[in-house]
Amino acid sequence: MSPSPPARRLRLGMPRRMFSQLLLMQLAITAGVVVLATGLFLAPLGDQLDDQAMSRALAIAQTTAAVPQIAEDLRTTAPTVDGPVQQEAERIRKASGAEYVVVMDLNGTRWSHTDPKQVGGHVSTDPSQALAGKDVMEIDNGTLGRSARGKVPLRDSDGTIVGAVSVGIEYNSVRARLIHAIPGLFAYAGGALAVGALAAWLISRRVQRQTRDLAFSDISALLAEREAMLHGIREGVVALDRAGRVRLLNDEAQRLLGIGEEAVGRSPDEALGEGRTADVLAGRVTGTDLIAVRGHRVLVVNRMPTDDDGAVATLRDRTELEQLGRELDSTHGLIDALRAQDHEHANRMHTLLGLLELEMYDDAVDFVGEVVGDHRVTAEQVTEKIGDPLLAALLVGKATVAAERGVALWVSDRTRLPDRLVDPRGLVTVVGNLVDNALDAVAGTPHARVEIELRAEGRTAVLRVCDTGPGIPAEQRELVFTEGWSTKKPPAHGKRGIGLSLVRRLAERQGGSAAVGEATGGGAEFTVVLPEALAEPAPESAPESALTGPLEPALAAPARSTAEEDTR
Repeated sequence: MSPSPPARRLRLGMPRRMFSQLLLMQLAITAGVVVLATGLFLAPLGDQLDDQAMSRALAIAQTTAAVPQIAEDLRTTAPTVDGPVQQEAERIRKASGAEYVVVMDLNGTRWSHTDPKQVGGHVSTDPSQALAGKDVMEIDNGTLGRSARGKVPLRDSDGTIVGAVSVGIEYNSVRARLIHAIPGLFAYAGGALAVGALAAWLISRRVQRQTRDLAFSDISALLAEREAMLHGIREGVVALDRAGRVRLLNDEAQRLLGIGEEAVGRSPDEALGEGRTADVLAGRVTGTDLIAVRGHRVLVVNRMPTDDDGAVATLRDRTELEQLGRELDSTHGLIDALRAQDHEHANRMHTLLGLLELEMYDDAVDFVGEVVGDHRVTAEQVTEKIGDPLLAALLVGKATVAAERGVALWVSDRTRLPDRLVDPRGLVTVVGNLVDNALDAVAGTPHARVEIELRAEGRTAVLRVCDTGPGIPAEQRELVFTEGWSTKKPPAHGKRGIGLSLVRRLAERQGGSAAVGEATGGGAEFTVVLPEALAEPAPESAPESALTGPLEPALAAPARSTAEEDTR
């Protein structure tokens, strides 16, 4: 026989689900409160009923003692069963519902009693306090058993104490009232408990729906996992409440946006300032994979509404990807230029070979000197005017690309920029973006020309880039600097509408400006002013146009800008 499966052991303890735990706790609290309230009500109820019974007995005694005929009959008649005192006392007893009404003289002799046999006998309890003129309320045992009693002095018309009146209320009736009140009290307590249980069930059901019937341990684990995920992922996460205020920021979001925990509880406009990034986070700009620029970073933002009318936005840093994409575009342009130079070089070699075969040696020498001189003159012209090697190499490379695209790239005669740039890479970004935009604007047009002017005014660098393209309408001259705005088809690696936004951000970060206007003779003219872009000159410095090495190798190296995007 196969062994029988082990019996499952009954496990007692708190249930795991939050709904069940919360319901049990609320029911326990409600039951405890009801039991406590019932006990607190019952505890003084017996004493209150005793006080009521004694007060009633005292009131009947006072009413009886106030009848003047009883005091007069007490003085003039004997204590008999048929006497007037007995008859009046019995009348009052029956009318009031008291257990007994006893009238006694100064000696404690009864003149009336419920039991006629007790008339003429001595009272069973001490009447001294009442005979001394005091009102007495007490619960005591007598000939008729335990009763609630009231005793008062009996006075004649002159106010002289001639006896006392004692009235008793049967104590069993008091106890009966207490027992009779208990079922009603329990009924009220049961009703309160039922209402409390219903309220506890409704609250627990609401909590169950809001927590998706999870256990406390599950919620604790989810919270720990959420914290680990939020602070471990390489995407920024910003959560907003229904009022549009920031309620959560993970570490990556703080790094990408350049803000800290002080932003929690504030709106995006208050935390970030006005701009496209705040507009996207606040939901004023809608869409997927929206481009925003924050500082020097290019961000891709997606915003998703939540069930509680809030929203969660994710931020991805595309700065490196955009840079790689732009370098890829630049490399493609350089490859096209090298391919064209390869064809041109082949033509020149064929021409040189023909001159040598025709023994036209002098013409061959002149031809070689002319070909080499073209490149040397271009490099020398740039290096004489621009002292920074990175910027000079960029312009020489751009000249090669421009020549391949049939565009004349001209460096203005007014260009003079010493080798004292504080941030040469930043200026390379600005120049590269503007030149690339200008080349795209004039490509394919007759007599295409791009002119660059770079000059120093003290420590301020002023850049002007003009082209002979179609220009920019006046109503769109501010829009071209908006993140994501472009009229051109995006490249394969990403989106357009970033380059000119970066240019303005870089300029404004240094306290400068970037603007666009109409060039002389048509086309667009971009002007960028960068205050304090140049360092103070050294006391003894070399000539501004001197370079430490030849620039011809730059003709063979890729001229890369950090932004190839055209926003027009």
